[in-house]
Amino acid sequence: MPITQFLLKNAEKYPNQTALVEINPDVREIRRVTWKEYELIESGAAQEYKREISWSVFEEKANRCANLLMSRGIKKGDKVAILLMNCLEWLPIYFGILKSGALAVPINYRFTSDEIKYCLDLADVDALVFGPEFVGRIEEICDRIPDVKLLFYVGDSCPTFAENYLHLATNFSSAAPDVEISDSDDAAIYFSSGTTGFPKAILHNHESLMHAALVEQKHHGQTHDDVFLCIPPLYHTGAKMHWFGSLVSGGKAVLLKGVKPKNIIETVSNEKCSIVWLLVPWAQDILDAIDRGEFDINDYALSQWRLMHIGAQPVPPSLIKRWMKVFPHHQYDTNYGLSESIGPGAVHLGVENIHKVGAIGVAGYGWEVKIVNPDGTEVSGTDVGELVLKGPGVMTCYYKDEKATKEVLSDGWLKTGDMAMKDEEGFIYLVDRKKDVIISGGENLYPVQIEDFLRAHPAISDVAVIGLPDSRLGEIATAIIQIKDGMECSEDDINLFCKGLPRYKRPHKIIFADVPRNATGKIEKPKLREIYCGESLVATQIKS
Repeated sequence: MPITQFLLKNAEKYPNQTALVEINPDVREIRRVTWKEYELIESGAAQEYKREISWSVFEEKANRCANLLMSRGIKKGDKVAILLMNCLEWLPIYFGILKSGALAVPINYRFTSDEIKYCLDLADVDALVFGPEFVGRIEEICDRIPDVKLLFYVGDSCPTFAENYLHLATNFSSAAPDVEISDSDDAAIYFSSGTTGFPKAILHNHESLMHAALVEQKHHGQTHDDVFLCIPPLYHTGAKMHWFGSLVSGGKAVLLKGVKPKNIIETVSNEKCSIVWLLVPWAQDILDAIDRGEFDINDYALSQWRLMHIGAQPVPPSLIKRWMKVFPHHQYDTNYGLSESIGPGAVHLGVENIHKVGAIGVAGYGWEVKIVNPDGTEVSGTDVGELVLKGPGVMTCYYKDEKATKEVLSDGWLKTGDMAMKDEEGFIYLVDRKKDVIISGGENLYPVQIEDFLRAHPAISDVAVIGLPDSRLGEIATAIIQIKDGMECSEDDINLFCKGLPRYKRPHKIIFADVPRNATGKIEKPKLREIYCGESLVATQIKS
């Protein structure tokens, strides 16, 4: 069954109930918008830009999108790219593309114009839907993407090289198009995050999307009464696949623009959110803001908030222990996955296993997992090996890249590139990315372990550990440390703190600088290596 059937079911069962809410706290000017189902509200002293649609309107807008695309020659198997910031139009357009039988191709909104062109070319995109934030980037390449026959603009002041999507879509039928879709049909192309190189195009079928939805609902038990707060970008599998749990249950979801701690807490309170998915930096920022007294959580209605879960990156156990002191009634889960396994949920901790914080957990619903040696045999006991996955959510292939596909897919098993180990109870712990392992003097160093240790320092806001070339040891562990605002910390302080680590794991160099992360919260280690590799570093080398 294609995932679009869930949307139809919700439109029939909950036609007038809210499906999606968009909130932009930074908008201060009250103005009327074009679609009658949108409204602007005032909340307390601050003016918020709030728009919402019901399930029936969601379904109608998806159908109008599909009918518009089909009228312009888009057919089953064609590709339609989405380049939008999170907004109320995003998901109806995504589902409209699926309903037309075409493949949805979400694009990272941080990509440069040349990267956007690369992705459009690689995925053989036939049409592009983009927003006002990207006019300049698309204008730079519109003459160099001749295969993209249709350019649709979502917003005010449509540029001359595109067509006004909002105006056009209102003129098309709200009836569902007559397109037969099966589980085995191609559904979407996602792009890898690029943290290990230039993005690859990841092809998924409709069975993958359906499995992602079922996994999310099984793991977190969304009911119709739950309200999901979505903050991360929808172009990524993580945010969308977590929202799929709301789609299965017919529950409301809130799209919040921005990540300011007070805005997150205010939205949870005002919209009665019960499930919130955060990235590690955002959770840290909320706790730090509370510690600084920027707001008092007792001033907000938060009793309905039942679950906080985190994914997209390794989670420091110290962060969760700190979180539970502030929010002791919360359930907690962590989710592991990658775009090649249709996002989160291939492995998850489980809300019942908070005593195992630090582990990514066990195999998710419908998934199989193994930890293997380089020759493919399973490791013994608690030995470290590569984590491999198998299940209905594994990608079909890397689109147009047979060589790369063969490197990671074998007999249905997906090689993740992540090094992991199991404890005696069968819980899996991430050790590090295979490509990030540092080999120093013949010893394997796993940066995540060192990063987790350093994050326990009270002055450290964020940290990344990378390997840099060394003539004697081959590589040395180097810690890039970001200090919390208003706090001081010296290299001697860090060196003293690191005496709690075995000597061979202690960083040989300390660099105080910002830690770059991409939109999904992953540390951009290739960027750090590019910045620091081979440069003369102002840092301290620990004496042996």
